[in-house]
Order: sequence, then structure tokens, then C-alpha cells
Amino acid sequence: MTPTDWLLDSDPAIRWQSLRDLADSSPAEVAAERGRVAHEGWGAQLLAAQDPDGRWGGGTFFPRGTGTFDTLHVLYLLGPDPEDEAVQRAVSPVHEAARWDYDPSFRFFDGEVEPCINGRVVTIGSYFGRDMSSVVERLLSEQMADGGWNCEQENGSTRGSFDTSINVLEGLLEYERSAGPSDEVRSARERGEEYLLERRLLHRMSDGEIPQPRWLEVGFPYSFNYDVVEPSTTSGARIPSRTSGWPRRSRPWHRSAMPTAAGRSRRRTTSGSRSSSARRWESRAAGSPTAPSGSSAGRTCRCRHDRRDPCRSRQ
Repeated sequence: MTPTDWLLDSDPAIRWQSLRDLADSSPAEVAAERGRVAHEGWGAQLLAAQDPDGRWGGGTFFPRGTGTFDTLHVLYLLGPDPEDEAVQRAVSPVHEAARWDYDPSFRFFDGEVEPCINGRVVTIGSYFGRDMSSVVERLLSEQMADGGWNCEQENGSTRGSFDTSINVLEGLLEYERSAGPSDEVRSARERGEEYLLERRLLHRMSDGEIPQPRWLEVGFPYSFNYDVVEPSTTSGARIPSRTSGWPRRSRPWHRSAMPTAAGRSRRRTTSGSRSSSARRWESRAAGSPTAPSGSSAGRTCRCRHDRRDPCRSRQ
């Protein structure tokens, strides 16, 4: 059995992307297989796990791994047709139901105050057809002088973070795929790519060392954690084409062209107006829950929940 045969003998979420990326399959065959994701296998299981109130795991950011935020990102990675009725039915109540833990007045697709989280919210919202322009505008205004982003900017940081920046870049790329090309967004994204390229994707500028050994670890589903594979896919074709020997599409779930099962164009809906001013994290009520001890979620970039967090390591 070849590696491609092994991938094709799997869940529809892997099969449709393998047909697209590795096999000489027609667009119709790819679209038909993709249409199964929401109704069979992992995708169907995630949709079936939705709580009656429209969230997952009883929360928004928490509990890590099973809450709404992480579950919708995994669903995005599986790549169901976003126009599928089952998918739209599941996403429809999320905006009002999944309020952000630190301030329930912030609805899900409004985003919150940290660029690492907002970047991923833009990814999720853009993919599932929500209007994420207001969150994108906020992210563009928060880009730092070195081209990166950092959740610790409001606390005095003047340098970007690998972990935060990769989440924002993922969001901006998905936003352009969904909303169409934007000179302003592309310019910001290219500056963010240069931030990574200047550091050879994972090295400090000061001494050339790799600040976090975990960046050499690759796994799925990935959370906020930066790793050496992600920039080769999140930044589209630009970084692979400029980095000798770098794989062009190491993660097949990232899309450059995605046919819908029924050939429909994407529908865009408005998620509501953004709060006029983001309240600082310090104003939230104390006592937020933490990730379970020993879970992989405990290593994610959530600066204000864990001051030992890697995104505080500025590069």
C-alpha cells in the first residue's frame, strides 16, 4: 500500500483533501467526497457533539480542546463544505450563544482583545461565511513595527511573537480567500511573512537560537502553538517559494481552491457590530478556569491565563 492509498482509505475529511492534493481526481470527485464530511466520520461527530444552547463543551474558550473555540477550529481543519445545511445550522447560533469568558458582552464573531485569539476567530468566521472585517481592521492596527503581532503589546511589548503572529497570518489568509483580495490585508500579511523569513522561520534574531524546542514538534490538531511546518502552509505559496527545500503543502487541509459540494458560491452574513472599545483583560472577574493538568491545551498561547506562556517569549 502506498502512502496515498493509505490516506485515501480513511475518514472523508482526509480522503477529500488527499483526492485534491495527491491524486489525479476531478473537481467533481473531490467535491462529492468533501460533501460527506459533515455527515460521516469525524466531521459528523463534531457536529453531533454540539450542546443544545449552540456551544460545544459548555463554554467558549474553555474548556480547552472541547470548547466552542477549539472545536470550530478543528471543524475548519477537516474542511466540510461551509454551505452544507448541517454546517450552517450548527454555526448559526454560535455568535450569540458563545460569549467570551472574560466579558460576556463580547459575542463570538466580534472577537475579543488578544490578537492570537482574534486571528483564529477571523479564520473560523471567514471560512464559515461571517463578515470578519471589523476584527481584521483591529488586527491590522495592532501589527508591530517588526511585522509581527504579540498579545503582550498592551503590556509594553515592542516585538512580535511567533505564536501570536502565525495565528494572525492564518486568519488574514483565510479572510482574503473568503472576502477577496485586499491590498491592505495583503501588505500586512506580507510584512508578517517577512517577520518569519528574517528569523528563518523559527530562530531568534539576537543569537540565531530556537527559543522553543516545541517548535520542532508537529501534531494534530494543533492549537496556538507555533511549529516549523505551519508557516509553509499558513502563508500560502510565498514562503515555500522563497525557502529552499521547504514543502509547498505539508498540511493538506489548507486550501487554495475549495469546490463546494453543490457548486454554490459562498454566502456572507453579518455577525453584528463590533463593540466600540475592547475592555482590558484586567477588568474581568477573577477565577477563570484553567486547562486540565497534563493536557496539551496547557501549552497554548493564552498570555493572560498563564504568565509562563510561550507567547511571552519575545523574539
